[in-house]
Amino acid sequence: MESWADEVMADHFHPQAAFADGKLVGGSAMISMAITVPGLGSVPFGGVTATGVIATHRRRGLLRAMMQAMFDEALGRGEPLAALSASEGGIYGRYGFSPATMRSRWELERSAATFLDQEQPPGSLELVDAAAARLAWPEIHEQLRGRQVGELTPQPDQWAGLTDDAVGTGGPMRYLVHRDRRGNLDGVANFRLPWSPTPEHAGTLVVDGFQTVSMDAYRAMWMLLTDFDLTRKVVAASRPTDEPLRWLLRDPRAMRITRQADNLWLRILDLPKALTARSYECAAELTIAIDVDDMCPHNVGVWQLMVGPEGASCTPTGKQPDLTMDIQALGSLYLGGMSAALLAAAGRIRAHRSGALADLTRVFRCDPAPFNSFGF
Repeated sequence: MESWADEVMADHFHPQAAFADGKLVGGSAMISMAITVPGLGSVPFGGVTATGVIATHRRRGLLRAMMQAMFDEALGRGEPLAALSASEGGIYGRYGFSPATMRSRWELERSAATFLDQEQPPGSLELVDAAAARLAWPEIHEQLRGRQVGELTPQPDQWAGLTDDAVGTGGPMRYLVHRDRRGNLDGVANFRLPWSPTPEHAGTLVVDGFQTVSMDAYRAMWMLLTDFDLTRKVVAASRPTDEPLRWLLRDPRAMRITRQADNLWLRILDLPKALTARSYECAAELTIAIDVDDMCPHNVGVWQLMVGPEGASCTPTGKQPDLTMDIQALGSLYLGGMSAALLAAAGRIRAHRSGALADLTRVFRCDPAPFNSFGF
């Protein structure tokens, strides 16, 4: 980790450690990153990673102390948000984190992958090696990140591990790129293609990564990936919940969601800075009360949020709140992908004015839903 931090991450890596009687018993770290928010601006955040306390020293407040130290340092660096990819769902809510994006796993039988429009889109497809894929991914991701709410800045070595060598029994990774009619790169995918001697033993093609910046590339690449010889079905393991592919198929039911899970967990560290860093498509005025935040007590109080297409302001107020919520609920709402009505039904949001919940939904929700293509 020291070598990785020094050689790759430079000043983006901020470690923490917990000691007991001079012995290292726990560790964590924050990575300075940025996330695309509604309005397609880029907001800095601290990404929590590599977290653990040894089994003999659990439940002593060591993880909380490390989290507090990292929150304080992130605020000092001007990062109004923290985020993480949760290994377990029951750990991080106590520190103010809550799911803000979702991901799906889906399957599609090759025999049912019939597209409404069978005409091949313009452009060209090419199977490339890992070296070409390592160049293609940063280019495509940087374009997509500016268009996709929830997408993250990659680490400097994000795609350094792509290889043409076989890994385990899954066979080598394969790489597909698409170029538009002018020759510009507009799509890339990583997939594993199973080998089978006969159709009756055909296997499953697994898509590990897929990003495009045009619908022509999107349709062309899925048309190829869902129609490889000697395969029975395609599986995509980490995809947006609102995948357009379903609506390109003659039978929308053919794309079966087999798993849905939370993806990025978000934590608001600086409430007014975070809320004014994103954009809002419609005008509204809301007073929001945060009744408790032990780790970031400066977030507690009643806030007047005035938003519109021209910008937003968020200031303390003595007015009666329209809504009261916990900091976790606000974190889930922040990127626009979670339902305020659902959080209210669960008791995480309490409305004190008629129509306030509808206003909250109208102000925060975005379409398409936020999505991040990788964790950390």
